Amino acid sequence: MSWVVQTIVVLPALAALAGLLTQRQRAISAAIAVSASAVVTVLALVEWIAPSGAADIGTVGRLPLGDLSVPLHLLSDRLSGLTAFVVAVVVLAIQVFTTWYLRDDPRFARFAATVSLFASGMLLVVQSSDLVLTLVGWEVMGWCSWLLIGHDSERHAARRAAYKAFLVTRVADIGMVVGIVSLSVRARSTDLMTVLTAPGSHTLLTIGLVGVAIGVAGKSGLVPFHDWLPDAMEGPTPASALIHAATMVAAGTYVIARLFPLYAEHDGARTLLAVLTAVTMVYAALLALAQTDLKRMLAYSTLSQVAIMLSALAAAPAELGPGAGVGHLIAHAFFKALLFLGAGWLSILAGATAIAALRGRLRPTGALRWSMGIGLAALAGVPPLVGFFSKDTVIDAALEGATSGGGLRAWLVVVALFVTVVLTAAYCTRAWMLLDSPVAAAGAPGQPQPAVVAEEDVAVVTSTDSADDAEVARVHAHGHPTITLSAALVVSGLAALTVFGVLFLLSLRGAVQVGLLSALLSVLLIAGAAYAVWSLSDRGRVDAAERIPAHVRDSAVRGFGVDTAYVAVGRAVTATARLVVALDRDVVDAYPRAAAVAARAAGRAGERGHRAVPSLSVLSLLVGAVLVAILGVTAWR
Repeated sequence: MSWVVQTIVVLPALAALAGLLTQRQRAISAAIAVSASAVVTVLALVEWIAPSGAADIGTVGRLPLGDLSVPLHLLSDRLSGLTAFVVAVVVLAIQVFTTWYLRDDPRFARFAATVSLFASGMLLVVQSSDLVLTLVGWEVMGWCSWLLIGHDSERHAARRAAYKAFLVTRVADIGMVVGIVSLSVRARSTDLMTVLTAPGSHTLLTIGLVGVAIGVAGKSGLVPFHDWLPDAMEGPTPASALIHAATMVAAGTYVIARLFPLYAEHDGARTLLAVLTAVTMVYAALLALAQTDLKRMLAYSTLSQVAIMLSALAAAPAELGPGAGVGHLIAHAFFKALLFLGAGWLSILAGATAIAALRGRLRPTGALRWSMGIGLAALAGVPPLVGFFSKDTVIDAALEGATSGGGLRAWLVVVALFVTVVLTAAYCTRAWMLLDSPVAAAGAPGQPQPAVVAEEDVAVVTSTDSADDAEVARVHAHGHPTITLSAALVVSGLAALTVFGVLFLLSLRGAVQVGLLSALLSVLLIAGAAYAVWSLSDRGRVDAAERIPAHVRDSAVRGFGVDTAYVAVGRAVTATARLVVALDRDVVDAYPRAAAVAARAAGRAGERGHRAVPSLSVLSLLVGAVLVAILGVTAWR
């Protein structure tokens, strides 16, 4: 079994290298990417079904770091096997879909290779039994996300979004590095099992857990690091699906799940996590409700759903384990990948991602229509889809934590979860009513028409709503191509996983634990929110978000100015750096430079005095002698 685990991590990296070497042969690059992903999926399925239970699968050997033990081992158990399988399935779906979506992109091979390398980084995090390997995989994903978001590098918006994501997550990763170093020093080892069981300094433990939580907050987009994730929609839709579904933003949930025994015994770190998740899930859901672009709505939805995953780890009792959080990670991977790829398919048909341009476009699309409907229903938590089971398991775990001594921290999470249930159902209902509006699709005389339907208007809507400008350009250049059978099957397959995904969760302890009262309350809240949106939209005739005051909605679409705050902080840091440089150059270094200048001047004067230049030296001696004689006579008198 050890070779299976090693191959799961190494094969995507080798596929990335092979894809780059054959990037001029698009068909070969596509075959390499898809084939490698398929093989990894099969191997991950084998590991999940028959895990070895070994935590000491070797890699390149131990690092010689004196008293610090760095074994660089991998791990194989039920949790890593299931998570690796889900990651591999999502990556395979994205690679297949990308062969159609980026069919005319001259840099398709680079994109596919980057996706493979990204998958290798995530799978390394999943299979790692060593904190150093976890950090390596963590940073590989960060670097690849920069490349994927900025794939359309000729566009300023894509370049800016890529740099923004890179800088914000790198700042948060300082906490991750400090946290891993603290935990390793405390245990005198980077081995995960040793870190979980070794006694040591409580101060180092606190620094370690808080540092890891900060690093996770950056990658997962928790407040205040959240604003990079919606801007990441400037990348191609498959990149958005990859980052949002089962990899980068969900990686933090898996890392904290592995460290859950330590977090379960540390109230301070869990309280920090509870506050960040409670604020993020409600705030992001509110912003999702007001968005005018489908991809940005899904991005804010991801922020809220990732916060739900992490909230389970912040509030669940220690005896329940991390199953609730990981269960929602797996469920979210299925329905969010479905929604993003479905949105990509729809954007090809409409030539835009702005909701105004997409209004009514789902109704005549058949399989896509029902796939998107299933995805939105699962996101809202409608039974019996996988999102219902995973979300209600999180709520039940938080309620159990609140009633068994979790205190204010757990109750904060419980309240935030129920508020988020209402808001999620509201924005999912709004999205469905707009995308499937019979008024927009019918086009009957005398009925209101969609806000934007003409291709010449699409670019205007897209540019104002930060949609996928590159996709608009492709549609204008190549028309509306028919989707390939393989790409359509990918979307349909993800829809099937969204319906039957609860079967995967049953193999994971604590991943399905539905409470009767919490489930009933959730269903009532979902129904109430859906009815409220239906009423506010005048039975689908208008956009319910138009009921929000214009100035509030415009501000929400722009993220309430958080980007401006980021820029202000960046300028303040730059100004401070320039001030420090100026003080160092003009004040601290002034005295040494002055002494050097004086010494150099004296040296040059002495040099001139000793030069064998008669005119200059003789004249200097005569003038000096005359001055000395005059001063001497004057003083004698």
